[in-house]
Amino acid sequence: MEDKITQEKLEKYFSVTRKALEIARENIFDGKHEESKEIIEMVENYLSDARHFMDKEDFVNAFGALNYSHGWIDCGARLGIFDVEDRDLFTVAD
Repeated sequence: MEDKITQEKLEKYFSVTRKALEIARENIFDGKHEESKEIIEMVENYLSDARHFMDKEDFVNAFGALNYSHGWIDCGARLGIFDVEDRDLFTVAD
């Protein structure tokens, strides 16, 4: 088992989170656009923080920021703001 945070692993999670954000942006439930704005802003802010930490080779904080970023997307999915079903990218209810 790989127990180290590597640049390659971070790049993988950046890719996953960016893909999830793109899908979420394109699938906002009608009437939820206002609610989606804050979530998307927070996702973008944490992605920016993650990139900043990664550029400084602070992989632990980069990984933490990536997890917060994706957590905001999942929150929007669970709260019914984003109409998404991909269980590989989102934590969605059955």
